[in-house]
Amino acid sequence: MNQPQQPGQQPYPPQQPGQAPAWGQPTPPGQPYPGGPYGPPPKKGMSPWAIIGITIGGLFAFLIVIGALVGGDDTADDKATAGKTTAAAEAPAAQPSKKAAAPPAEKPAEKAPVTVTAKKATFTPSILHDGGDFTSVTVTITNNSTEKISVNPLYFTITDSIGEKHQAQLGEDEKQIDTMDLAPGEKATGVITGEGSFTPKYVTYVDGMFGDGVRGNVS
Repeated sequence: MNQPQQPGQQPYPPQQPGQAPAWGQPTPPGQPYPGGPYGPPPKKGMSPWAIIGITIGGLFAFLIVIGALVGGDDTADDKATAGKTTAAAEAPAAQPSKKAAAPPAEKPAEKAPVTVTAKKATFTPSILHDGGDFTSVTVTITNNSTEKISVNPLYFTITDSIGEKHQAQLGEDEKQIDTMDLAPGEKATGVITGEGSFTPKYVTYVDGMFGDGVRGNVS
């Protein structure tokens, strides 16, 4: 039922059922709020800036969680490394290996029973020399054996640079080596002379003209 109009009040225009009042006109008494019986229209959604802020906050929180996880792994690795280092430090030091036994010292080479050294010499004619060419060599013979040895000019030969052997000549050089016996440790020096002019290469001594020869190169 329509309510009676108050004095001075604008008459309400006729409305169809369910029709909203015109702009600027009040809602007639007893009429529902425009929009139907379900109350006022719904509120507007969040603004774009609010959505962006929420997104950035969520991303920041995600990065914090990832950083915490990575930091936890690094800490675990550091602890494991520290444990290994401590174990290595506590391990007993290796005992030094025993030195290898030194090889036995080599025995000095034994001296030959007899040694001969020789060098070129100038031929000095003796009073027995009657002419001709002769070549002389100064020799030193040493007895390193435990027995005596005999020395005689005839126990020596001279071999020249072309391999020719020259027998010692007696009485030609006044410095000729003497005939003698050498006791162990003794030595003698004298001249051996060969006939002809040649270049001496080495001298050979044979005790008693038999047995093994002992050679000495001519320097």
